[in-house]
Amino acid sequence: MELETMRPNPVFDAESYDDAVAVFESLADDIVVKVWGGDWCKDCRSQLPDFGAALDAAGVDAVEHYPVEKADDGSKVGPKVDEYGIELIPTVVVEDAATGEELARFVEEEDVPIAVYLAERLASRAE
Repeated sequence: MELETMRPNPVFDAESYDDAVAVFESLADDIVVKVWGGDWCKDCRSQLPDFGAALDAAGVDAVEHYPVEKADDGSKVGPKVDEYGIELIPTVVVEDAATGEELARFVEEEDVPIAVYLAERLASRAE
């Protein structure tokens, strides 16, 4: 099942995110992007459409969606939630496609957009 919130924002300005898109573009064939979110989640609705657009602009095709629900006690329930230690959403994990090694992780909220945050971490690993 795909997350509606990962549909690319139609008014996304890729030029404003040139550096981040370039990093993802350079890694497009070598990474898998795993996204945990909920279409009911305010943070997901505000952050994931631009991230989806950045991945689309970079030509990243290996994107896995993991829809998450909130249990009565507030914990998150969904595919691979326990395996990946998902407590907050959106959470995005970037893995090496060949080895499955986690390369970068974004959890819920940072001072910069998801694509920028992850691209900075991925670029610093390459240095």
